[in-house]
Amino acid sequence: MDTAAIDGLLERAVEEGAVPGVVAVAGDRDGTLYEGAHGRLSVDGEARVRADTMLALASMTKPITSVAALQLLERGTLELQQPVADVLPEFDRLQVLEGFDGDVPRLRAPAQRATIRELLTHTSGLGYWFSNIDLLRYHRLTGIPDATAGQRRMFEIPLIADPGTRWEYGTSTDWLGQVIEAASGQDLASYCEEHIFAPLGMSDTTFGPTEEQTARLMAIHARAPEGGLVLAALELPAEPEFWSGGAGALGTAADYLRFMRALLRGGELDGERILSTEMIELAFTDHLDGLKLPEVMRSTVPELTNDVPTLPIAQGFGLGFHLVLEDLPGMRNSGTGDWSGLFNCYFWIDRAAGVAGAFLTQVLPFFDARVLERAITYEASIYALLGATATARRADSPVASRR
Repeated sequence: MDTAAIDGLLERAVEEGAVPGVVAVAGDRDGTLYEGAHGRLSVDGEARVRADTMLALASMTKPITSVAALQLLERGTLELQQPVADVLPEFDRLQVLEGFDGDVPRLRAPAQRATIRELLTHTSGLGYWFSNIDLLRYHRLTGIPDATAGQRRMFEIPLIADPGTRWEYGTSTDWLGQVIEAASGQDLASYCEEHIFAPLGMSDTTFGPTEEQTARLMAIHARAPEGGLVLAALELPAEPEFWSGGAGALGTAADYLRFMRALLRGGELDGERILSTEMIELAFTDHLDGLKLPEVMRSTVPELTNDVPTLPIAQGFGLGFHLVLEDLPGMRNSGTGDWSGLFNCYFWIDRAAGVAGAFLTQVLPFFDARVLERAITYEASIYALLGATATARRADSPVASRR
């Protein structure tokens, strides 16, 4: 396979200052189709990005946590329609933030109890401070730290909608991580290591990196006003009070490809099964029941994220995965599951085409136009490569040679 054009795309992304460094991978059901690593770990250093470079996965942790929950659903330890508070009674203490009377938050009891399904689909009523102005104000008035601090007090943050009434991106998967701990009797890091990372051979994916892994970690960068890249002020908590199911994992692109390929193959990789085919089908089925994704996810913290508009196509949300529900010409097919990470990491799993891929860097704010352009072009390049390979295979087939 001729991957020189993709190498050139990634090299130019570094040379033109779109990214400090990047690791991109793609694979099919049989193995790796592409792996490329370019650039530096830090704009202030000389160490090069390699295939084994560690990256903070941020919200690309959410699909891992979701798969962990799906395993417990499959075993009957949890149920989709089970109220969260049946497992975590403290969830029933959360009220709905309706607004403010001066500087006093106005709170009320929710109209119904949130379920495990609603945690998986981001319809639980929980939000994030960086995309909800009322939650940002609540954090500032109360002094309760946001999720980046790694402190358990973040679980005191109220709901911003009644469960089941709207899609809102937020801390649902962090709560799901707490559900997994309570239901399994293991902390989230240990559970994922035993039931996902070790079976799939993801030896460099972890919630608690070693010194050796930390030395391979790409630094988090920020887009400067003039367009260049500088080291970001944001630091990951060295000793968090809980393992964040929503954003706490670190790992390599190669490891994440193994995770994606397991899902691509119906829940199994190299003889190790982490989920049944039926549970994979359920996860990649739309569960929004008529609820719509927001037209724009407005940023309240521009240092962390830009506004994120939704695509003008049919979409849904499965159990832990955003879903594209129509074909994108030259790219992913209807039914593709995807998600992303705050530091401009992106992945997709196209079960119809039998391909999955990821584009990983460490740049703030999220949805950076220069990174996004390269990620989209990278995805299109993988599909072009697949098309060229399929054509070559047909030309080399015995049937073609007899024509």
